[in-house]
Amino acid sequence: MVTAQSTAHKQLHNDSIEAVITRATKVIVPLSPISIFAARHPWVNLEDKQFETIGRWLDNSRDVDIFPGKKIIKDAYQKGEIEDSYLVERLEQWIEQQQLNVPFEVAKQYGSNALKLDDQPLTIESESYDLAATTELPDDDVFQRWLQRSMPPRSKFIKHKPKESYLQLLDYHVIKWCKLYLDENQASWTMPGREEGFFYAWQRLVTHDPALSKVQRQALKQVPSEPLEVIAQMLEHLAIPHDEIQGYLENHLLALPGWAGMLLWQTDKVGHKAPLITEYLAIRLALEWVFIQPFAPFNASNPVARPSVVTLINNWIHWGGLTTSHWNQLSMPKQHDYLKLAQRLDDKTCRTLWLEAWEDSYAQQLRHQLTNVSKAEKKNDSTQAQLAFCIDVRSEQFRRQLEAAGPFETIGIAGFFGIPIESCQLGSHHSHASLPVMNEPLHKVKEVARPQDLQMHLQRKYSVSSLIYTFKKMKQNVLPSLLLPELSGSWLSVQMFSRSFVPRPVGNLIQKFYKNWFNKPKSSLTLTHEMYGEEDGLPVGFTKEEKVTYVKQGLELMGLTHDFSPLVVLCGHGSQSANNPYASSLDCGACGGAASGFNAKVLAMLCNLEEVREALINLGITIPHETVFVAAQHNTTIDELDWIYVPELSTEAQAALTQIKAVMPQVSLNANTERMLTLPRLSQSVKNAKHEAQRLAHDWSEIRPEWGLARNASFIIGQRTLTQQTNLEGRSFLQNYDWREDATGSILANIIAGPATVAHWINLQYYASTVAPHYYGSGSKTTHTVTGGLGVMQGNASDLLTGLPWQSVMRSDYEAYHAPLRLLIVIQAPDDHIDRLLQENQNFKQKVDNHWLHLANITPDGQWHIW
Repeated sequence: MVTAQSTAHKQLHNDSIEAVITRATKVIVPLSPISIFAARHPWVNLEDKQFETIGRWLDNSRDVDIFPGKKIIKDAYQKGEIEDSYLVERLEQWIEQQQLNVPFEVAKQYGSNALKLDDQPLTIESESYDLAATTELPDDDVFQRWLQRSMPPRSKFIKHKPKESYLQLLDYHVIKWCKLYLDENQASWTMPGREEGFFYAWQRLVTHDPALSKVQRQALKQVPSEPLEVIAQMLEHLAIPHDEIQGYLENHLLALPGWAGMLLWQTDKVGHKAPLITEYLAIRLALEWVFIQPFAPFNASNPVARPSVVTLINNWIHWGGLTTSHWNQLSMPKQHDYLKLAQRLDDKTCRTLWLEAWEDSYAQQLRHQLTNVSKAEKKNDSTQAQLAFCIDVRSEQFRRQLEAAGPFETIGIAGFFGIPIESCQLGSHHSHASLPVMNEPLHKVKEVARPQDLQMHLQRKYSVSSLIYTFKKMKQNVLPSLLLPELSGSWLSVQMFSRSFVPRPVGNLIQKFYKNWFNKPKSSLTLTHEMYGEEDGLPVGFTKEEKVTYVKQGLELMGLTHDFSPLVVLCGHGSQSANNPYASSLDCGACGGAASGFNAKVLAMLCNLEEVREALINLGITIPHETVFVAAQHNTTIDELDWIYVPELSTEAQAALTQIKAVMPQVSLNANTERMLTLPRLSQSVKNAKHEAQRLAHDWSEIRPEWGLARNASFIIGQRTLTQQTNLEGRSFLQNYDWREDATGSILANIIAGPATVAHWINLQYYASTVAPHYYGSGSKTTHTVTGGLGVMQGNASDLLTGLPWQSVMRSDYEAYHAPLRLLIVIQAPDDHIDRLLQENQNFKQKVDNHWLHLANITPDGQWHIW
């Protein structure tokens, strides 16, 4: 066998190994550091396969179940979120698709009972059956297709200790080396040789690792110095069949998807001489070989758990109403068909049908809300202000309260406002991308001030940052750390007690102190490229043509190309929380944790430029002279607007702004009240919702400052009149769109490629963190360990956690808050617009066809169609 493997592996040249690694890497996704948290769809590279297929494969290869659990399903059913009629309809459709020789009513009775999600029936003695014709399950292509690419690491099946396999030991060692290499300057002593690469640094140090035996260290000295050679050699030693190599590497990547994802992100963003994933796999395979070498040769098979014939017959007795005598009277072909149906309608199929019925029930509820309510006119002459908010689901509640408070129209658009920039705050030497992580910045915009004003601001800023830096360095060094408690103990004790028992007033006081101390001077933005040139390979500012292009594009995405109000407010959004490693996850889920007020300010300033307005007239967009654009930021934790750019206003615009500020306290209170009642411990009553929201924002012991985007379920693309009089309960992303202004379909295509894709990623991240929290979530915040400035672990040797914390999706230890439904995209447009979209965008069509999301449209005459 080894000789045959050697021949197979000699056919694998370096180029082909690299190609296999590239394909294997599709099972993981890049994981950015937690400080720039971005929504990540765990299966984004697997959408060429059916959602259920990937679910089956993950369960078979990694014991990861991505279908909603029985408890979640039963809770949703008891709350009335799943209608019986849709469950019956889904079951009947499924039975018809099987094309088996089983009477329909018999199959329906069996399925209806199996869908009750009771425990498996007790087994009746096999002697009761005539098993002569059915000693083995019949071949079933439908079942076999779930079992592809399922070869786990060899080390999984060899015990290191009675309750621990060598795979667990391997993961422990790999985690240790990943932590050392990826550390973001948190450790006092960095890993020697890390600048030469991960594999080089590991190879240099591992032969001195006291956690390895002398024999193991000696074996590692013989490992080749090139990662690709190591991988080829170790695959040969491990006797991996040629056609199983990709699956074997996939399972090694899925063993620690967090650390592997971080290495993938580092390769993409930081740049390395060799792909870090290749080096990572070389290290894993080399360590695996030295651990299990004494147990060679290895079993080549990977047994797959399949139900026995007796179990399936018992299911028919229990759920199908058959008797043993009836079963024995069936012909062999009929018995095979009965067995196939029972085999296919297993627990996962049942929970898939429940999930589909749940999604159908929500779709029907949304259809009723969007098509059966009388709609007001889009805009009337009394509208004083138009406010553009991010499509974020948290904006929906705030927008509804604002529109009810006065003559205001709200608009939905992606929060980066179509401005692909890298932003640099005043006095900072660092800039960050301020746009969705799937895109690259095309411009840099810096905040600048007069030198004399900037100098005073920087002096105060550096005095604080120097104090913080000195404190951290003292903690990390041996001798200074002994003096630190004596020097800082009293102050830190006062801070601890005050932040714990009176967090709201103390938090407000600290916030006010920082604002007054820094005393940020009046600043401007570097908008004109001709004045500022280039920096770090990016043009600083925009040319005149680019200014016009971005303004036109932004206005079209908002559906705001005519009927301008005197005041147009562009509202970015951000959040506020204390002592929260996941703070950035509550900001923009698309833009790596960046708040989007800066982008709002850039677009507002561009819209106010006279040269831009004059050029827009020739493009069919006339902005009235009295219309002024301003910028604000929506704080989603306390539901307040922070005004960040207010230029000189016209009389009409000033009156509108005054009116907004007058109603804002009540708007915030109403939004706070609505949101507070959804939080645990506050669901009965809230005495002062505003004070409670501020407490949550400032309390450093608070594990749930807000819900974030939990319970998101739909993305609605249409005019505001479609949703304006509807309480969508903060579950919908809202994107303005008027199909009549989009003859070519280009605007809709941009929305689908950008905002809709981001919403899809967010939706599946919340889904995965709810249904498989141990694998795709990040556990409880109360036991997190922040690691190396990168992310969080549970304890000191776990995978780097990839998803959302337990408190972001669960109401309690036993009750889910987030409803794990796949995103429903609803487009207000005629059928031919949808046809064109699906024909021209095969990637989006694939998402729909393979059930990664759902698609519906509302025609101009109010008809609802599911695609």
